[in-house]
Amino acid sequence: MIILYDIILHNKPVNSSNVVMKDYEVRELLREHREKGIRDSDLIIEATESLLPKLESRGWGNETWLIFEQIYIAALDCHRWDIARLCLRSLDGQFPVVNSIRVRKLEAQHFEATSDYDQALEVYTDILEVEPADAFCRKRKIAIFLATGQTAQAIKELADYLKQFQTDHEAWLELSSLYIDEYDYNKAAFCLEELILSNPHHHLYHQRYAEIKYTQGGVENMELSRRHYAHAVKLNPVNMRALYGMYLASTILAGSPKVSAKCKKDNSKYATWAAKKIAEMYAEIPHYDNEGGQTTDSIIAILDSLQINNST
Repeated sequence: MIILYDIILHNKPVNSSNVVMKDYEVRELLREHREKGIRDSDLIIEATESLLPKLESRGWGNETWLIFEQIYIAALDCHRWDIARLCLRSLDGQFPVVNSIRVRKLEAQHFEATSDYDQALEVYTDILEVEPADAFCRKRKIAIFLATGQTAQAIKELADYLKQFQTDHEAWLELSSLYIDEYDYNKAAFCLEELILSNPHHHLYHQRYAEIKYTQGGVENMELSRRHYAHAVKLNPVNMRALYGMYLASTILAGSPKVSAKCKKDNSKYATWAAKKIAEMYAEIPHYDNEGGQTTDSIIAILDSLQINNST
């Protein structure tokens, strides 16, 4: 069944099981997806499969090739290799792959989708020899290394990539995750420090950094962890994960024999405050039933069980 464009956009109920989109509706749908960055591959294939054989004759100008590219990516997502080959053949006819880097990238994506990683790497490497600053190809190479279990090589490539593209926040987060997977917490923390420097008001960066420091352990790291958890809560007061982290880090510091009496007293206050905020937030949530869900009382009981040891 193909759904009307108006139904898709406005979530209107479908009364017929045989509703077909008109060509102009398909065109508007595809344009809407491109402009808004929507990636609904199943829908695109469903809406365009019957249109594809006559697409070049529709007289849609240069937009025709954008649509071919859009359908091609959707076909790869859906493993519709027949549609992907048809689109690539049409694009290659208009923009020969030997001359078009963009079409070569599409060809490499086909190799990736069919798990021909060696061939995909060869294409991306060839493109990078001509365009060494091509971020897309460098990222695709990293993705291939991760897909094939070559984590060390992926880390090396990603670190090299960030030497040129230092403002790519997603890349820093990915590198941090890879270092965590390798238990290299110092380097993972460094990645988060770079992110905090570039965007100090992002509460999730402070939370992630606090989690790494909490994992590393030790008084100094635990103090850093508590501070960054607290800052994450300051930036986003409803960040429950940061509140829990602040409570746990403060509890550990309040019971540590390696800190001063004043530090214990201060952290005891911080832990009490965090526990109060957690209880208040859970109190605002309707109680679950007794079929496996937790109630506010049970959450408070869990917090109460984490007693703070004030002994020196």
